[in-house]
Amino acid sequence: MTTQKILLLSTMAMVAAIAKAGPTDKDSTSIKLNEVVVTGTRQATDIRHLPQTVTVVGRQKLTENERINVLPSLMEQVPGLLLTSRGMMGFGVSTGGSGGMMLRGISSAAGQVMVLIDGHPQYQGIYGHSISDAYQTMMTERVEVLRGPASLLYGSNAMGGVVNIVTRGMHQDGIVNQLNVGAGSYGTVQAEFSNQVRKGKFSSTVAGQYARTDNHRPHMGFEQYGGYVKLNYDLTSNWNIYADADVTHFNASYPGTISAPMLEADQWITRGVVNVGVENHYEKTSGRLSVYDNFGRHKINDGYNALNGKPQTRLFRSNDALMGLSWYQSFNLWTGNRITAGFDYQRIYGKAYYTSRETGEELETQNKQSAREQNHEVAGYVDIRQDLNTWLTIDAGVRVDNHTITGTQWIPQAGLVVRPVESSEMKVMISKGFRNPTMREMYLYPPSNTELEPESMWTYELSWKQRLFKNRFQYGVNLFLIKAKNIIQTVNKKNVNTGELENRGIELEASYAVNHKLTLHTNHSFLHMKNPVVSAPKYKGYLGATYHQGAWSVNAGLMQISNLFTAIGADPTLESFTLLNATIGYQLNPTLRFWVKGENLLGQDYQYIAEMPMPKATAMAGVNIIF
Repeated sequence: MTTQKILLLSTMAMVAAIAKAGPTDKDSTSIKLNEVVVTGTRQATDIRHLPQTVTVVGRQKLTENERINVLPSLMEQVPGLLLTSRGMMGFGVSTGGSGGMMLRGISSAAGQVMVLIDGHPQYQGIYGHSISDAYQTMMTERVEVLRGPASLLYGSNAMGGVVNIVTRGMHQDGIVNQLNVGAGSYGTVQAEFSNQVRKGKFSSTVAGQYARTDNHRPHMGFEQYGGYVKLNYDLTSNWNIYADADVTHFNASYPGTISAPMLEADQWITRGVVNVGVENHYEKTSGRLSVYDNFGRHKINDGYNALNGKPQTRLFRSNDALMGLSWYQSFNLWTGNRITAGFDYQRIYGKAYYTSRETGEELETQNKQSAREQNHEVAGYVDIRQDLNTWLTIDAGVRVDNHTITGTQWIPQAGLVVRPVESSEMKVMISKGFRNPTMREMYLYPPSNTELEPESMWTYELSWKQRLFKNRFQYGVNLFLIKAKNIIQTVNKKNVNTGELENRGIELEASYAVNHKLTLHTNHSFLHMKNPVVSAPKYKGYLGATYHQGAWSVNAGLMQISNLFTAIGADPTLESFTLLNATIGYQLNPTLRFWVKGENLLGQDYQYIAEMPMPKATAMAGVNIIF
């Protein structure tokens, strides 16, 4: 029997057993009722009243497996989300880079899925996509993943969904410090430190991170430094001001594929964002005005084939930037009503060039001047949500977005939520997403084309979610259909809008707090693609368990990936594999916790990227100190 069938049968057996037996009186403690989210609505809202599908992954779940990056944990917890990787640590960029998020067959590597930090976009001006190495657990309180278009609120690049990292804050007076260090296979070392302070109206969070590894293949080293600072001051009970900064630098080497190994394929990358803003919170209205600046500095040696190549004589460099201003205000004008209006402005710019390896001087190249271009994007939007009664909510909105090159786009969205009983809801959603072409696609390199039009996508979704046994058991089902057009492809050495996508699928998820010691969680996603996409699996399933007994804790998860495309075309290649991960922790006292973890404990031979094999079983151990 295949692992896919075992996971599905285990899930069905769990649901059937719970439905038949129900919880015992001894373990009938009620679990927290409803989650409040900000993604998809801009202001804190009960998730039961939103037509969008949002998965929330809290800090406990993000930290229980001692990962310094949030994305691997999201892949386990969010149905339909897959993250490509190539080693034990470090995703990298450029040729051979990994860390691309694939959500329902829509790719973050193509800039079609947006990463946000506290609602602010994280992509840059020239290449227009996020860098996965920058999203650290040290700064994260929770992550909200909206599956489906979010362009109404967030504009371009939120075409297929958003991953919104909500940062940590200190809510009670005092000082809390935390240090987490670990080491393991292939010379891997990781360390995180955070300090949180609150005194009266002032609060702060300061965090730092270091990681390095040799990885499992030659010429694949990785080293990273990161830092995060957040300052907040409450002017009054209704107004506060804040400032935060997040900077990550990493050095990575790309080893090439098995059949074409590389030498000197090195990358030196710095990415960061600075953000300042003012917020207001009243009983019937709330909003925010913020200014942010995303910046990136990239130096890349494209390397050479280890078998017959020659070293590069030049290095690629780019100074990437995106400056933005964001304003929104939400109003409650009458009972059950919520109107959100907003305005966004972005200046998208950067510079790409080459320098001599020998002298360091800037070289005259074909794309040097065109890489200095800049674009502007201005948008306004309004979203109206109305509870017609206790069991029905309708939502509709529109965004008008104007881009320097591509002109004006109208982005509508509509949905409804039916709550037949308090413990369940059915959602229907129709939404449009879009992505403007990047500076690279319009200006850089021979395929560039300034006549490109935005990519666009419509998603139709029907979902059902229910909570039973005082909310200790929850399950959900989602059906979706995606139709996209004008996807940018390179044809005859020129970028053109010729691609189309038609994806449909089903997503299942369930969780059960068996008692105060044991919690089970499972999710499954099935994807059918009319036009297959690299790094998109036909099936992904996960079954996880968390167990606490006294000072001991155990977290284990089994994930199955089936029919993952690593190459498409006339001769497609597919991968299927099963991963078992586990973490054991021991809480010696309130201050000190020891942990050990293993990944790919079944020793599977597998790969997310063609000819880039992942490591077999790996192990790490460490200590977590809170004081």
